[in-house]
Amino acid sequence: MQLEFFDVPSPCVGICQSDDKGQCLGCFRTREERQNWINFASTEKQKVIKRCIQRKKRKDGKIKVKEVEQNVENPQPSLLDPPSKNKLSTSNDIDFGDFEL
Repeated sequence: MQLEFFDVPSPCVGICQSDDKGQCLGCFRTREERQNWINFASTEKQKVIKRCIQRKKRKDGKIKVKEVEQNVENPQPSLLDPPSKNKLSTSNDIDFGDFEL
């Protein structure tokens, strides 16, 4: 058993619309999971997130089409997406000609 030092954050991404099955289009939680999130223990929250990841994988093909049709922009990154690696820019577009010490 692993000790839990931090509460599991909500997977909400600010797109609070339900599909025909009652699952959120943003975080893939069911209505009951969204309503009871604050009452769940950390282990229950982790199980919900795992189910949401599975739902997202199942619906991936369908969601891409819906996002193009609705032009939905994610206001914040999803906890369900893999972390992105920051890329350093190696371009020399910066001009320090007027810089003085």
